[in-house]
Parts: sequence; structure tokens; C-alpha cells
Amino acid sequence: MGLEATCWCTVGTEAAQAKALLETGGVILRGAIRRRFETAQLQDLRIEGRRLCFSVADEAVALELGAEVAERWLDKLTTPLPSLRSKLGVSATTPAYVCGALNDPVLADALVDATTASSDAAAVLIAVARSQTELAAALKVHAGMPARAVWVVHPKGKGASLTDAQVRGTLRAAGYVDNKTSAVSASLTATRYTR
Repeated sequence: MGLEATCWCTVGTEAAQAKALLETGGVILRGAIRRRFETAQLQDLRIEGRRLCFSVADEAVALELGAEVAERWLDKLTTPLPSLRSKLGVSATTPAYVCGALNDPVLADALVDATTASSDAAAVLIAVARSQTELAAALKVHAGMPARAVWVVHPKGKGASLTDAQVRGTLRAAGYVDNKTSAVSASLTATRYTR
């Protein structure tokens, strides 16, 4: 989501100017009041005049964002996030062909009933790569497929065995363009490339 605003914040009995950040996981307050509220904890979300209001446990929270911004934040907080399956664009009717070890439970769950054993019948290739060798093998498979898109799923974070820069460099050198990214799990990220 990545929205932010400097505003008057009231949390329980505290009130002060603070920076409010709306992130995918919830609302973060920085400055004179420091708090982190996970989206799942927010109760009784509503707009009161120019304020976004909610409660967490027994604390009432009000953010003076202005009516328009408060509406936008409320909409973001109450709209369900798309599932990983939806982000990958796979389903029973638009199946993926998987290349690589599918041993991440989050990714495996997203692909239940959305894969095919035939690379020719796939709408997209899901390439799970943890090394340059695995990435090269996936690109060879993709070269023979009619599907134009490939999601490269690889480790994320410091010390990853295959970095974003390595993936991007390899695919761009092979004539691919990256056009979408998605977190997969705590340990994996994915980028979609098309040739």
C-alpha cells in the first residue's frame, strides 16, 4: 500500500503529531507516538468527520487524515488483499507448468489444482530456482513453451543463493522484460518476465 501522512494522532489517552504509515500489514505510527497495529487487529473501522477511527484491544485510535485521505485509507484497509494464486494468474482453467522443487507450503497451496503436467497446455511457467543452474534449466524449458510469461520464484533477503540482480541480469540478457513482482512467502519472492 505504501501510503503515509503526518497527522494528529490519538491513541488511548495519548495525543500528538506523528507520521502514520499505511502498509500491507497494517498501520504504523512513528514520531511522538510509536505504535504498530496489524490489519487483523483493527476493529470498528470507520470515518468520523476528518478522522479515520478504529480500536485495537481496549485502545481507541483516531488519525486526523482529512476526509478524502481517511476514506482512501479505510478503503485500503477493508479491501481484501488478492491471494497469491490470483497474483500469479493461475487457476484450473489457466494452469501453470512448474519447473523446480515445489517444497514451499505457501506456493504449493497457491498452486493446488492450478498446474498441468503438459508444458504445451500451460498459461505460464512457474520456475522455482535457487541457483543459476536451476534458472538456466527453467529457461530451456520455457524456450519450448507457447506461454510467453514466466514467474521466477527465488529466495529473498540478504545472503540469498540467487539474488534479484542475478535473476534480472540473466533474464534481460536472454531477451525478457520484467513486469510484475510478488512476495510468495517468508523466504521466497517472485518476478514475472515475458519474452
